[in-house]
Amino acid sequence: MADAPDYSEAALEAGRLLFARPFDFVKGCVRVDDLPPADRTEIAFAGRSNVGKSSLINALTGRVNLARTSNTPGRTQELNIFEADLAPLRIVDMPGYGFAQAPKPKVEAWTKLIHAYLVGRPNLRRVYVLVDGRHGLKAHDLTLMNELDKAAVSYQIVLTKSDKPSSDALAKVAAATAKAIVKRPAAHPSLVLTSSEKGTGIAELRAEIAALVA
Repeated sequence: MADAPDYSEAALEAGRLLFARPFDFVKGCVRVDDLPPADRTEIAFAGRSNVGKSSLINALTGRVNLARTSNTPGRTQELNIFEADLAPLRIVDMPGYGFAQAPKPKVEAWTKLIHAYLVGRPNLRRVYVLVDGRHGLKAHDLTLMNELDKAAVSYQIVLTKSDKPSSDALAKVAAATAKAIVKRPAAHPSLVLTSSEKGTGIAELRAEIAALVA
């Protein structure tokens, strides 16, 4: 597995300051044409339904209910936009994927929206692909990664719920995930391991994002 980056105090502080401003929900977009102007650095969060996207966004921003969490898979059906006043960053929460029970037309609409967003957004600096730390990469994750590679959109794998498996099990998942991305052209070489519940990895992920903005 690629060595985890050594985050300096300055990098961690830059991340803290970036997310010290209050982020708010701006709107949900069902079409790319509905998106705000491409006037600032944009990052997006993608992942299978119930992988913990909303919880991670809430942890990053220090807001309890900024992104709505739900036990109902597939609740996020739009590109949900979050911004802070004067912050040079926009957060996009993408629709969850891989929920087999969703009606086929709805899945096709989500897929079309995600594709249009990924290939047509010039200010999109990175997609954070969230993967459950208990289970590792699944077929739907690989499909998204293939699309990101094809579109030459930088992405980084975030292993969520890292407090749930044993340390040995987590290490095996992390090693297998790192091995799977070695030869992928658009993949960032290092993983970020997070737990929204415990706060693990949140400061490091903020530092990663702050470096993109800088």
